[in-house]
Amino acid sequence: MTQQRALHFPKSFLWGTASAAHQCEGGNTNNQWYRWEQQGRILSGEQCGDACDWWREAEKDFTFAEQMENGALRLSIEWSRVEPDEGRWDKDALERYRVLLADLHQRHITPVVTLHHFTEPLWFVDRGGFAHEQNVQYFVRYVTYVTQHLRDLCDFWITINEPNVYATEGYLRGVFPPGEKNLQLTFQVLRNLIQGHVAAFYAIRSIQPESRIGYCLHYRLFEPSNPLSPLDQGIARTQEGLFNWALLQAAETGRFPFPTNMFLPPISGAAGARDYHGINYYTRETVRFDPTLPHELFGRRFIRPGAICNDAGLDGSFGEIYPEGLYRVLQTVYRRTHGNKPLYITENGFCDAADSRRPAAILAHLAMLHRAIREGIPVRGYFYWSLVDNFEWNHGWYVRFGLVEIDPLTQRRVPRPSASMFGEICRANALTESTVERYAPELLDTIFGSSETHRQPSFFI
Repeated sequence: MTQQRALHFPKSFLWGTASAAHQCEGGNTNNQWYRWEQQGRILSGEQCGDACDWWREAEKDFTFAEQMENGALRLSIEWSRVEPDEGRWDKDALERYRVLLADLHQRHITPVVTLHHFTEPLWFVDRGGFAHEQNVQYFVRYVTYVTQHLRDLCDFWITINEPNVYATEGYLRGVFPPGEKNLQLTFQVLRNLIQGHVAAFYAIRSIQPESRIGYCLHYRLFEPSNPLSPLDQGIARTQEGLFNWALLQAAETGRFPFPTNMFLPPISGAAGARDYHGINYYTRETVRFDPTLPHELFGRRFIRPGAICNDAGLDGSFGEIYPEGLYRVLQTVYRRTHGNKPLYITENGFCDAADSRRPAAILAHLAMLHRAIREGIPVRGYFYWSLVDNFEWNHGWYVRFGLVEIDPLTQRRVPRPSASMFGEICRANALTESTVERYAPELLDTIFGSSETHRQPSFFI
């Protein structure tokens, strides 16, 4: 009898799914995204409304995570609920979060709590938000309050989610609130967000010394359209450096690289302010030099012709499915941080309403993740984005990332085939030959190898 082939993950590897408060809870009417929706700025024309109805019935969806034997679930606290007015704390809102975290513990699911996932209370926004350094104190005060009141139910914290996306989309491209297009302000916001993370790290550590505290960056690869063109090469390298690596360096050392260090003051205490690195990875982009795009740093980004892609979204922003990119990002983060902290994939997901590409995409990315672990990169966990379909920021319900399908009008849930597959992976703590054969047989030889030569699927190229 032939033994089944498998790629086994470390015994303590943490499997989970991820979510964000505004996208799932519903009824958030006191943050800047609600205001953005009221201004008609959602590309689909929709408003979040009840979202996935998590504020009332999140526990029903936690059952899906339990059935998949997720060891963890990432969720966020909505600051505008906990501190709806400056200095006024809503104990009922905090109690609801206590109920949610306690429910996860009863299911033997570790809660991983994000303290800032794009949204802020309107009173903070109206003070200028993270555009002003003096406002960092308000974020730290909120973090301190939440930690003090939830420390018995959570010891795994993400301070800030994707500061590079928050700043770039909101202050450079203007497609997220507040809709600015100002390069200098973008870097100012980035710097203040990192300062906010550092201050929050030490605030949590003083309250809960045993906790795990980190932040997560969004990593995206930028490839030159013409590898032989110095202009394409230079712009791709510049965009990737500013989006990914400048912020990582600042968070690691407290100093931005040249030339941004000429106008951004250093951040004291940054060098020790993390217990792990959170990595959000989705795609890569091809870049061509274009002098007509100063707000895009003179680089036109597009999808490689012939690539296997996600559902495009209303602005084409959900691009190529590129599994090797996850491996490349892990390599680079490990090298640039000198391997001194463990890594977690805090987000990786695919918008695919038909669930026709998602199973193969998950398997291919996990094979690349396994390769990184096999080569000694200390990846400790993987969180798929997302557990259920949710209100995808400025795309509304138009794109679907969930392992579980939601009809937002009826709130009816239907698990997709990829949910069953992910559950098999979590239970086995492995990619097994039987799972791959059942959900993506075309990947068998790519993932497990073969004595014959086989052409890889094009998203591996």
